[in-house]
Amino acid sequence: MNPLAIGTVLGFGFFYLVGAVPAGMAAGLSASTSAFIAWCGYSAGAWVMIFAGEPLRNWVARKLKIPLERNPDLFIWKVWSRFGLPGLGLLAPVTIGPQAGCVLAIALGEKSWKAALTLSLGAIPWCVGFAYAGAQVAKGLG
Repeated sequence: MNPLAIGTVLGFGFFYLVGAVPAGMAAGLSASTSAFIAWCGYSAGAWVMIFAGEPLRNWVARKLKIPLERNPDLFIWKVWSRFGLPGLGLLAPVTIGPQAGCVLAIALGEKSWKAALTLSLGAIPWCVGFAYAGAQVAKGLG
């Protein structure tokens, strides 16, 4: 396995899960390996917000302009109102990402470990789906 490919997929997963699995496959990793490494990177993005502490969370909230006030017109708040933390966990991988998702959940009163765990688990279906789609595309091209 190419260490550069692994590092690239970890980095993509940390910041942008949608591109992580295709990037890994383009770098020569298998679909399942790409998905697992992307998931690890994404999960690390959530857990870093926990272990880095409140100063980093506050900085991320300011930098990303995370809407901590409830606004019923915003899609993320509609999801939160209806599905709570599990909904955020499933939506964050393709919308706001692990860092913003974790900051938002903690700001809404969720326990930090629960927020990070839910975000990590919520990324699994997306990683599997991206891997499957990527494998199908690769199969069609090959």
